[in-house]
Amino acid sequence: MAQDAGLDLVEIAPNSAPPVCKILDYGKYKYQAQKKAAEARKKQKVVEIKEIKLRPMIDDHDYDVKMRSIQRFFEEGDKVKVLDRVKDDTAKIAKIEQEPRFEGRQVVMVLAPR
Repeated sequence: MAQDAGLDLVEIAPNSAPPVCKILDYGKYKYQAQKKAAEARKKQKVVEIKEIKLRPMIDDHDYDVKMRSIQRFFEEGDKVKVLDRVKDDTAKIAKIEQEPRFEGRQVVMVLAPR
Protein backbone atom coordinates (compact mmCIF):
# COMPACT_ATOMS: atom_id res chain seq x y z
CA MET A 1 0.00 0.00 0.00
CA ALA A 2 2.85 2.39 0.84
CA GLN A 3 4.65 1.73 -2.47
CA ASP A 4 1.43 2.25 -4.43
CA ALA A 5 0.92 5.61 -2.71
CA GLY A 6 4.58 6.59 -3.26
CA LEU A 7 5.19 6.87 0.49
CA ASP A 8 7.19 5.03 3.15
CA LEU A 9 6.11 2.48 5.76
CA VAL A 10 7.45 3.74 9.10
CA GLU A 11 7.48 1.65 12.29
CA ILE A 12 6.27 3.99 15.07
CA ALA A 13 6.11 1.68 18.14
CA PRO A 14 8.19 -1.48 17.56
CA ASN A 15 7.87 -2.82 21.14
CA SER A 16 4.07 -2.97 21.26
CA ALA A 17 2.12 -6.08 20.30
CA PRO A 18 1.40 -5.87 17.36
CA PRO A 19 3.99 -3.27 16.24
CA VAL A 20 2.49 0.05 15.11
CA CYS A 21 3.35 1.30 11.60
CA LYS A 22 2.26 4.33 9.58
CA ILE A 23 2.27 5.11 5.89
CA LEU A 24 3.84 8.55 5.45
CA ASP A 25 6.60 10.53 3.75
CA TYR A 26 9.63 9.72 5.94
CA GLY A 27 11.68 12.73 4.78
CA LYS A 28 8.87 15.10 5.73
CA TYR A 29 8.41 13.28 9.07
CA LYS A 30 12.13 13.65 9.93
CA TYR A 31 12.08 17.32 8.92
CA GLN A 32 9.07 18.07 11.16
CA ALA A 33 10.64 16.21 14.10
CA GLN A 34 13.86 18.20 13.63
CA LYS A 35 11.92 21.51 13.55
CA LYS A 36 10.00 20.55 16.71
CA ALA A 37 13.25 19.73 18.56
CA ALA A 38 14.83 23.04 17.45
CA GLU A 39 11.76 24.97 18.65
CA ALA A 40 11.92 23.23 22.05
CA ARG A 41 15.63 24.12 22.39
CA LYS A 42 14.89 27.73 21.50
CA LYS A 43 12.23 28.08 24.22
CA GLN A 44 14.23 26.63 27.12
CA LYS A 45 15.87 28.96 29.66
CA VAL A 46 19.23 28.12 31.19
CA VAL A 47 19.42 29.40 34.79
CA GLU A 48 22.78 30.91 35.64
CA ILE A 49 24.21 31.77 39.04
CA LYS A 50 25.37 35.39 39.12
CA GLU A 51 27.80 36.49 41.83
CA ILE A 52 27.70 39.91 43.51
CA LYS A 53 30.72 40.75 45.69
CA LEU A 54 30.20 43.15 48.58
CA ARG A 55 32.77 44.45 51.06
CA PRO A 56 31.83 44.88 54.74
CA MET A 57 32.19 48.70 54.70
CA ILE A 58 30.37 49.32 51.38
CA ASP A 59 29.05 52.85 50.80
CA ASP A 60 25.27 53.39 50.43
CA HIS A 61 25.39 54.43 46.77
CA ASP A 62 27.60 51.49 45.83
CA TYR A 63 25.20 49.20 47.69
CA ASP A 64 22.22 50.63 45.78
CA VAL A 65 23.98 50.02 42.46
CA LYS A 66 24.60 46.38 43.46
CA MET A 67 20.94 46.01 44.50
CA ARG A 68 19.74 47.22 41.09
CA SER A 69 21.99 44.61 39.47
CA ILE A 70 20.52 41.91 41.70
CA GLN A 71 16.96 42.94 40.80
CA ARG A 72 17.86 42.81 37.08
CA PHE A 73 19.30 39.30 37.52
CA PHE A 74 16.10 38.13 39.24
CA GLU A 75 13.96 39.61 36.47
CA GLU A 76 16.01 37.59 33.98
CA GLY A 77 15.34 34.44 36.07
CA ASP A 78 18.92 33.93 37.29
CA LYS A 79 20.14 33.03 40.78
CA VAL A 80 22.45 35.30 42.80
CA LYS A 81 25.17 34.72 45.46
CA VAL A 82 25.11 37.43 48.19
CA LEU A 83 25.21 38.18 51.99
CA ASP A 84 22.88 38.89 54.96
CA ARG A 85 22.09 42.59 54.44
CA VAL A 86 20.96 41.78 50.93
CA LYS A 87 18.80 38.93 52.25
CA ASP A 88 16.65 41.42 54.19
CA ASP A 89 16.43 43.91 51.31
CA THR A 90 15.43 41.28 48.73
CA ALA A 91 12.98 39.30 50.91
CA LYS A 92 9.96 40.31 48.80
CA ILE A 93 11.50 39.47 45.41
CA ALA A 94 13.73 36.47 46.23
CA LYS A 95 13.81 33.28 48.29
CA ILE A 96 16.85 31.80 50.00
CA GLU A 97 18.12 28.74 48.22
CA GLN A 98 21.30 28.32 50.27
CA GLU A 99 21.96 29.85 53.72
CA PRO A 100 25.19 31.85 54.26
CA ARG A 101 28.31 29.70 54.59
CA PHE A 102 32.05 30.07 54.20
CA GLU A 103 33.71 29.29 50.87
CA GLY A 104 37.38 29.83 51.61
CA ARG A 105 37.71 33.46 52.73
CA GLN A 106 34.25 34.44 51.49
CA VAL A 107 30.80 34.11 53.03
CA VAL A 108 28.32 33.03 50.35
CA MET A 109 24.51 32.79 50.20
CA VAL A 110 22.47 31.84 47.10
CA LEU A 111 19.11 33.53 46.36
CA ALA A 112 16.62 32.56 43.63
CA PRO A 113 13.78 34.64 42.17
CA ARG A 114 10.28 34.09 43.62
